[in-house]
Formats: sequence, structure tokens, C-alpha cells
Amino acid sequence: MRTYVLGSVNIDRVYRVRRIAAPGATVNASSFELFPGGKGYNQTIALARAGANVCLVGAIGADGSWLLGDLRSAGADVSRVATTRAPTGHAVVQVDDAGENGIVVSAGANALVTVPMLEAGLSFSHAGDFFLAQNETSCVAEGLTLAKRKGLVTVLNPSPFDDRAASLPLGLVDVFVVNETEGAALSGSSVSTDPRDMLALLRAKFPSAGFVLTLGGRGCAVFDRGASAPEFLPAFGVEAVDTTAAGDTFVGYWLAAIARGVSPSAAALRASAAAALAVTRRGAAPSIPSASEVDDFLAKRQAR
Repeated sequence: MRTYVLGSVNIDRVYRVRRIAAPGATVNASSFELFPGGKGYNQTIALARAGANVCLVGAIGADGSWLLGDLRSAGADVSRVATTRAPTGHAVVQVDDAGENGIVVSAGANALVTVPMLEAGLSFSHAGDFFLAQNETSCVAEGLTLAKRKGLVTVLNPSPFDDRAASLPLGLVDVFVVNETEGAALSGSSVSTDPRDMLALLRAKFPSAGFVLTLGGRGCAVFDRGASAPEFLPAFGVEAVDTTAAGDTFVGYWLAAIARGVSPSAAALRASAAAALAVTRRGAAPSIPSASEVDDFLAKRQAR
């Protein structure tokens, strides 16, 4: 099985701060670093490092050609990433002393993905392959429609969730992977809603879809399409230094395992381990572990 990712490619400008700037406030950064990023990029890297056969469909500017090197090295197909006249998308990321982050994103070339790019990107796909999208590029609705028409399994990580995400043809989604904020927006509940209740609302709204709900330090929940109740898995306890790519690492590792035929709950366990490793490192894509690192982590945890 192959996974096609319609996703963003960004240049991340990361600032370390004591606390994330509040409205009207100015904070001094203790350091500045430049990283490759974007949810599509990060999730593609995670898929590739997890061993998946993955192709990224997206767009960059001439200033972003260097970003494709790590994707190629990881084993991802980047032949369907177009170069446009617009600058590459970028993000300004604040990371505080607790490892939490605040992010401002400028779409750049990510907003210039076109239907012909999508058609070219999926031209070699087959029924049963996977299609993964987020909400950081143009043509997500068209991508879901085309993927569904071609018989692909559609997976959506609707991040960031906004009016555009709400207007997508969500009935075409086979699996939603969401955090509590996205799950609340998607279900019409609040972030404080009990996860079981949130998942029940999601299932009632999208009865034919499966759901994976990430809960940060409390773990995650998997509500498979054929299940009558969700399954909850605890998180792995680690000391976090940067949570920037935790969600993207989880998504990529979870889908890579699913594509290999692993059960949704076993896939979530492996994805949780990968995300736990990622938060112990700085940066977005550079923090995503290799499959062998995840194997070692799980082996040590299970030996305790």
C-alpha cells in the first residue's frame, strides 16, 4: 500500500522564550533556529521514517528547494512537489521553558496547490492506497473528492480547524485524527468535554468514520469504525522539551502502521511511543525518530 500526503511544506523559524508572548507583550528569545516543517512535511517524514511507501503532493517556492533533501533521504517520493513563484510557506514558532509552543503560519506556496497538481500526484494511485490531508494547503476538498473517487482510504487531520475545515466534504473522510481542540470543534462540543462523550458525538455526526483522539499527556483514544466503544491508551512518561511535532509524528507513525495491516490500537501504541521520543528533542521534522529508535524505546518500556 502507498500513502499520498496532500500537505504543507514550511520553513520554521523557532524562537526559545521563557514564556510565550501574550497580546501586547514583547519577549526576548534566548535562541533562534531554522528548521524544515509544515504539517504535511512533518507527517511525510514520520511516515517515511516509520517505513511507509509515501508520496508528498504539495508546493514550495524557489527558496525552499533545500527542504526536499531530508524527505528524499528518509525515502519519501517528492516528485509531485511543485515549485511556484510564491515564497515557501513559513512559520514563526515560540517554544517556552515548559516545551509548549505558539505558532503563526504564513501559507505562501502552500496556498497555490491546484487540481492539476493533485491529479498528477494521484495519477499512479490504486484503490486501497491511503490519502492523508490536513488544513494547511489549498484544494483539500478537491483532494478528498478525487481520492474517494479513486477508491483510496481517506484520512484527515483537520488542523488548524477553522471555517475552511468545517466546510470540507467531511462525509468523504474514512478516519479523522484529531486532538481535543479539533475534536471539540468537529463535534460541536467544548475542549473540557469528557473524551468519551466527545467521541460519542463524533460517531453520531459521522457514523461511517473512525476516529483517533490524541489527549496529550493523558494518552489517546481509538474508536475504530467497527467498534462499539473507544479504546483508551495511556501516554508514555517523558520529559518534554519541545512539543512542536508531537501530533504530526503520531499521525505519520499511526498511519504507517495501519498501512501495514496493524490494528488501530496497536498502531496508536507505536505512534504514542514515536511522539514521546519526538517531544524530548528540539525542532519539528528533526525531532521525528526513526523506526529503530521507536523499536528500542518500546522494548525498554516493555521490559520494565
